[in-house]
Amino acid sequence: MSFQLAACAEMLWQDKPIAWRAARLHEMGFGVGLWNWPEWDLDALAKTGAHFTIMNGYLEGRLADAEGADLLLTSARETAQVGKRLGVDRLNLHGTGLGDMGLPVQHRDHVAPGMWLRARDTLHRICDMAEEEGVTFTLENLNLREHPGCPFNTTGDVLSLVSTVNRPQLRINLDLYHTQIGEGDVIRWAEACLPWIGEVQVADNPGRFEPGTGEMNWPVIARALHDMGYDGPVGFEGYAKGDPETALEAFRVAFAV
Repeated sequence: MSFQLAACAEMLWQDKPIAWRAARLHEMGFGVGLWNWPEWDLDALAKTGAHFTIMNGYLEGRLADAEGADLLLTSARETAQVGKRLGVDRLNLHGTGLGDMGLPVQHRDHVAPGMWLRARDTLHRICDMAEEEGVTFTLENLNLREHPGCPFNTTGDVLSLVSTVNRPQLRINLDLYHTQIGEGDVIRWAEACLPWIGEVQVADNPGRFEPGTGEMNWPVIARALHDMGYDGPVGFEGYAKGDPETALEAFRVAFAV
C-alpha cells in the first residue's frame, strides 16, 4: 500500500472516549486525525501510542485582518506546543476561525484585494513561527454550501495562497470531499496542487460517508493520485454510514493501489 492511511477520530465511534477511538484506529493500522484539543485528556491520548497525522492548528483568529492575524499567531503557537507533545505531523488552518456547525466566526461574502495581501503576510508569519517551533501547518479548502462566508475557501484560493507563500512550513490539506462539492474535477485539482500537498482528505458525496456510499469513484481517484506520484497521507474525514470498522475497511480497500 503506497498511501499512509488515517482517519478522523472525532467523527467515528462518537459514543466512545477520544483516547479509546485513537487506540482502536492505531490497532487497525490507521493514523489518527483530530480536531480541537482543549477538551481532550492529552495524557491519555499520548499513552495510546497512536500516530497523530493532523489536528486543528489554532483555536481562534483570521488570516486577513491585523487583529485576527495576531490572534491566529498566538493561538497557533500555543497549539504547536500541544502538537509537539502528541507528535502531530501537521497543524491545520482555515481562512477564518470556524464555530458551531463549521460556520465562520466572522462571515465574509466578499474578499477584497487587500485581504489577499494580508492573508499572504499572515501565512508568512505562521511559517516563521513554524520554522522556530519545528512544525508544519496546512491550509484546508472548504465548500461554501456547508461553510458559507468562509474566506479563501476554494481549492483554487488555497492553491493560490500556499503556492505564493511557497515555503516548506506550509502545505495544502487537500480535502477532496470539499473539492467535489465546490468545484468538481478532483483529479485535475489534485494534479495542480500536487507540489504543495501535505495531506489529502476524503469522504464520499453526498453524505460525507466512507468511499463507496456516494457518487465519487474512489478507486479511480486513488489510482490517479498514485500515478501522479503522490504517496503521502490520505485521511478519511467522514462519518460511518453504519459500522465504523466496516467503513474503515471500505476506505482501506478503495486506496489499496
